[in-house]
Amino acid sequence: MNWDEIKGKWQQAKGDVKKQWGKLTDDDMDVIAGNRDKLVGKIQERYGIAKEDAEKQVNDYETT
Repeated sequence: MNWDEIKGKWQQAKGDVKKQWGKLTDDDMDVIAGNRDKLVGKIQERYGIAKEDAEKQVNDYETT
């Protein structure tokens, strides 16, 4: 699924995203609102990882 599809179905995708990254809060989900860059930033912030690592995780999520 590409990011445009995820963004278009954000309400449905939120559950999957929270399952994948359990440290993200409901407030985080509202802030992200389907924005890929914000998701990467929140993953970075919550998990204390480098941007490149967060990008890779999101890329992997998109391709599954």
